[in-house]
Amino acid sequence: MPPSTSYPPAKPPDSPAEDSESDLEIDLEELDPQLDLGTEHTGRKGLSGQARDTTHQRGPRIALRTLRMGGLRRGAKRNGYGELGQSHGGGYDDAEALLRDEDGGDRRYSDASAAGGDDAPLLSGHARNPNRRRGSLASETLRRVVLRLPEFMSGAAADRGNQDEEVLKEEDDPSSSRLVAVGSSQSTRFPPNIVSNAKYTAWSFLPLTLYNEFSFFFNMYFLLVALSQAIPPIRIGYLSTYIAPLAFVLVITLGKEAYDDIERRRRDNEANSEEYTVLQFDEPGKTGGARSTRKMKSSHTPKGPKRYVPEGDRLSDIQEEEEQIEGFGSRKSRAWTTVSEVSKKARDLKVGDVLKLSKGHRVPSDVVILKCLSNDPAVQKHDAEGPRQEESLLLDHAADAGGSSSTRGLTEDVREAAEGGSNGETFIRTDQLDGETDWKLRLASPLSQNLADEELVHLRVTGGKPDKKVNEFIGTLELLPSRQDAMSTAAFSQDEDNSVKAAPLSIDNTAWANTVIASHAITLAVIVYTGPQTRSALSTSPSRSKTGLLEYEINSLTKILCFLTLTLSIILVALEGFSNTKGSIWYVKIMRFLVLFSTIVPISLRVNLDMGKSVYSWFIQRDPGIPGAVVRTSTIPEDLGRIEYLLSDKTGTLTQNEMEMRKIHVGTVSYANDAMDEVSTYVRHGFHLTSSDRQALVSPSTSLSSAANVGATRTRREIGSRVRDVVLALALCHNVTPTTEEDEDGRMVNSYQASSPDEIAIVRWTESVGLRLASRDRKSIVLEATGTGRTVVKVRILDIFPFTSEGKRMGIIVQFYEKRKPGVPSLGSGEIWFYQKGADTVMGSIVAANDWLDEETANMAREGLRTLVVGRKRLSAAEYQDFSAKYQEASLAISGREAGMQAVVSRYLEHDLELLGVTGVEDKLQKDVKPSLELLRNAGIKIWMLTGDKVETARCVAVSSKLVARGQYIHTVAKLRRKDAAQENLDLLRSKTDSCLLIDGESLGMYLTHYRTEFISVAVLLPTVVACRCSPTQKAEVAKLIKEYTKKRVCCIGDGGNDVSMIQAADVGVGIVGKEGRQASLAADFSIEQFHHLTKLLVWHGRNSYKRSAKLAQFVIHRGLIIAVCQTMYSIALNFEPEGLYKDWLMVGYATVYTAMPVLSLVLDKDVDENLANLYPELYKELTSGRSLSYRTFFVWVFVSVYQGCLIQGLSQLLTEVDGPRMVAVSYTVLVLNELLMVAIEITTWHWVMVVSIVGTFLMFVGSIPFLGEYFDLAFLLTVGFYWRVAAIGAMSLIPTYAAKVIQRTMKPPSYRKVQGI
Repeated sequence: MPPSTSYPPAKPPDSPAEDSESDLEIDLEELDPQLDLGTEHTGRKGLSGQARDTTHQRGPRIALRTLRMGGLRRGAKRNGYGELGQSHGGGYDDAEALLRDEDGGDRRYSDASAAGGDDAPLLSGHARNPNRRRGSLASETLRRVVLRLPEFMSGAAADRGNQDEEVLKEEDDPSSSRLVAVGSSQSTRFPPNIVSNAKYTAWSFLPLTLYNEFSFFFNMYFLLVALSQAIPPIRIGYLSTYIAPLAFVLVITLGKEAYDDIERRRRDNEANSEEYTVLQFDEPGKTGGARSTRKMKSSHTPKGPKRYVPEGDRLSDIQEEEEQIEGFGSRKSRAWTTVSEVSKKARDLKVGDVLKLSKGHRVPSDVVILKCLSNDPAVQKHDAEGPRQEESLLLDHAADAGGSSSTRGLTEDVREAAEGGSNGETFIRTDQLDGETDWKLRLASPLSQNLADEELVHLRVTGGKPDKKVNEFIGTLELLPSRQDAMSTAAFSQDEDNSVKAAPLSIDNTAWANTVIASHAITLAVIVYTGPQTRSALSTSPSRSKTGLLEYEINSLTKILCFLTLTLSIILVALEGFSNTKGSIWYVKIMRFLVLFSTIVPISLRVNLDMGKSVYSWFIQRDPGIPGAVVRTSTIPEDLGRIEYLLSDKTGTLTQNEMEMRKIHVGTVSYANDAMDEVSTYVRHGFHLTSSDRQALVSPSTSLSSAANVGATRTRREIGSRVRDVVLALALCHNVTPTTEEDEDGRMVNSYQASSPDEIAIVRWTESVGLRLASRDRKSIVLEATGTGRTVVKVRILDIFPFTSEGKRMGIIVQFYEKRKPGVPSLGSGEIWFYQKGADTVMGSIVAANDWLDEETANMAREGLRTLVVGRKRLSAAEYQDFSAKYQEASLAISGREAGMQAVVSRYLEHDLELLGVTGVEDKLQKDVKPSLELLRNAGIKIWMLTGDKVETARCVAVSSKLVARGQYIHTVAKLRRKDAAQENLDLLRSKTDSCLLIDGESLGMYLTHYRTEFISVAVLLPTVVACRCSPTQKAEVAKLIKEYTKKRVCCIGDGGNDVSMIQAADVGVGIVGKEGRQASLAADFSIEQFHHLTKLLVWHGRNSYKRSAKLAQFVIHRGLIIAVCQTMYSIALNFEPEGLYKDWLMVGYATVYTAMPVLSLVLDKDVDENLANLYPELYKELTSGRSLSYRTFFVWVFVSVYQGCLIQGLSQLLTEVDGPRMVAVSYTVLVLNELLMVAIEITTWHWVMVVSIVGTFLMFVGSIPFLGEYFDLAFLLTVGFYWRVAAIGAMSLIPTYAAKVIQRTMKPPSYRKVQGI
């Protein structure tokens, strides 16, 4: 129970008197505990000049890094990640301090101590948890003491809404959290960092493959038939004649599966063998004692009156304190730890390893970023000078509104020292993880960024259990006194001397596996999750064995054949009578008949089909039109010819993710292509500076150079002015940073870094027309004239409003320098402008009234360009100060902070902006995407685009790629949260089935949760569906839903790690070998290098594979059925006795050497050539109905088999003898010749292999006759009677069959005959 003592009530959250979190409100007295003015309620002024009441005596010192880094992120938008790590300074010590405080003792300072370290206010005290006010110290501390939450979760739920509290406790169970000692061995064993796309292990291969094989009915049927031959009464012929074919089929199938899996493992091994640089921390000797002791809290701390210390002394004292705190660890660390670099393969990386990553490196596992070190020499030089400026960090940087100019100058130095150089920032590309094209900014924790490499082993990371959430992470980073402390699992509390420090970690401090480092900086990161526990691995479903639709269709036909076999057996026994004769029991006779008729379900069918699949795979991989194609799953090539739904990724699949500025409109004139030269001329004139004043700079109000515009008309001068203004706006309003890097030839080249490729494209364009971004940091931007290299514009950045998916716009407030001189201009000395760019949907209401914006943005959108509207507004110094004060006040609010800040921006800035122009940026499509999509649509394939990118981006690509037809209505469903609205959208779509649906991930999630069937029933009717902001799991779920609902074949194509789940969920998964990785192509069934290769894969290879396999399957069934009919006729003639007609070798030879090669040669048949197949994609559309192998065609073949079998066996018995070697010789010879000629009749396009196989098989049969004396009457074969009987029976069998085929083709020609003009 909490004590009953009352505490002073906390002030309201927004009370100005309690805004202690503001960096503007830091008192000098807070920095030194010895400073005391004698009273507890003394009015004083902070640096901003505002009076405040101090209601508490100040506690322990705030270290300088707290102030520096706290100011660094002021006003930045933060996600609520809780106050992880604050409990390290809490617990009973806080309770003790609280009770002492009641007696007038020294009260602990909540901001500095509760969050666990001098860095913590950056994340948990200031930015992460703004509602931690001094006024609520008592109640907050008391709450912590009473609840005693586990260390990992203390305070984590404090910042969340009540509705999320239980969820957080359940998901972030501290019992499943992990402690990771940086650079050291771990006390817990974690899984190895191995990528595996293999389906089987050495132990699971045989059980799984055998299960998959015998799950098919006809394999199980043959197994039972083979096993039945072990029973003497049922045995017919040799046991090997039944066991050998089955074993052969299994060996072929298992061998193919093994080969495919070995290839997957080989490719995985390539990824696992990638080399990485790891920091190795060695200790030459061990310390004499055990773990280093930490100073305990002393209860004898003197509490005498504080004295005033001159400012200079305070500065030196604080600097000395900082050096002591930092020096303690560094001296100790350097004495006992040496750092070296070693190379490790990806598979050998372990949790706790510190990776050294640079630009272009794929991150091999989930890591937490510790340090970011710039490669830029200028930045490194700045870093070296940084420590000299630390004494100035005492003052804050927002004192521009008042105070002297010297204070302002000092403030700028402060900000420069804090923000320049290696600021712990790096960019990563996540398109392989979530499909988003924008680069993501990642930050090193300030606790680790400033540590020497040797001290990294003193760090310990606490993280939650592995999960799929790629956009969330909650953890803590602790700096402990020694390496042994970091390696232990014990909990540590923060000491008064700050020897233990802690800082929260969030998603901003991480880089997940398969992301790519995009910055030029060296990034040091510690591995937290490896192998199967990484986010990308958990988001990927396990590999599964895929079975083609043709297999299922043949399986169902086999059941029909088996039923016919059983029926026929029972009928034959019934005709003889069920009475037991000659010691045979009736059911034994039925069993013998079943064995005799087992050829009806031909085991060779699997062999032929599997060999056919191997041939199709060989064709695909050797096709020069699809270079680099790889077949990774050779069991489903026929499904390529049955695709009805294509689900495609966008980034890297349809687009190259390379942006290019294509068009700009300035109100009266539009520029594109060659007209950009005119823009360059206007820019050159607009930023022309006379050589008389080398210090002069251009500002928006600078008039155009009269010398440069001699003779220009007034209209041209106006256009020139507009062009200059819009180019200047585009050169300033962005978040791009220029960098230099070394190219392959060793030359230094300029490049740009930004989170959005759009912005880089625009900045590159401004450089191409004459205005280059020369340098940029957090406080200034410098622009140069490209032609002269002279600095023409320099601005001071006052505020930045970053782009958000909700706001769809970004803005910047800048102050222009009038002269090139050192120092920072006062607010009154330079022009202040607000620039903003954004989507036309939001900017239309922000800019001033005009009559051309809507029309021009619509025109650009029709061209598939991504449009941005650019505007500006001039502010006076007073207006800016008024805005800044209100904005700062809104940023400190606890409830409704974001809305309040946006309201201030809208009120003061976002209205009546001067409209400068509209830009059109093109996302370059992959080669031949437009014609490929059109061809696939004509082939009857419905195309869905599933992407993790933004709604606007997806819309533009859908239009530019012609996925959406010109003028087609696009129905957008976004931010859907209400069920009634979801139902209304479905009703609307039902009435407009020719429209395109554009839906975001949030709305899709609602439909998949509440309206699965209703949604998919409507969506499959639409010609196109575009889903944006999709998670990998949602992509896979959509693919499964379409499969379940439509029972159609679904193909998924993608190039990134975020597409793997979708690819594996599809019936056919196609992976594109992307620029950034091979993960999708490794997991796919088919791998290609370009999207346009998909058309040939489907329309040509897919069509051929399906038609060939359908013909092959039916012919093999015919081959087995005809011999079963002959057997039936023979048994009837023998008074229904189950005696074999063709025994032993004749039976095996018929299914193998005498017919196998000609039948298998059907896999080389083709009805049309490739050009016709591409010219008439409608031919592909026919296949989706499955007419090539249907019940109708099946029963036609059954009828042909019955006709030919009855004729061949009946006439053989009539013309020779009922039972004897002469009848067998005639019957068997006609049977073999009939099959060879039937193959010839079925061939559409002859191939030399077909001719060789038919002629060769015939010669082989003739050559083997002398060895068949056991079965044939060889003397009879030398007589004329044998030949005329064979010719007559063969003619009567084949001529009617061939005549029927010719008549049908004439009366009702197939489509391929029509397009051939025959």
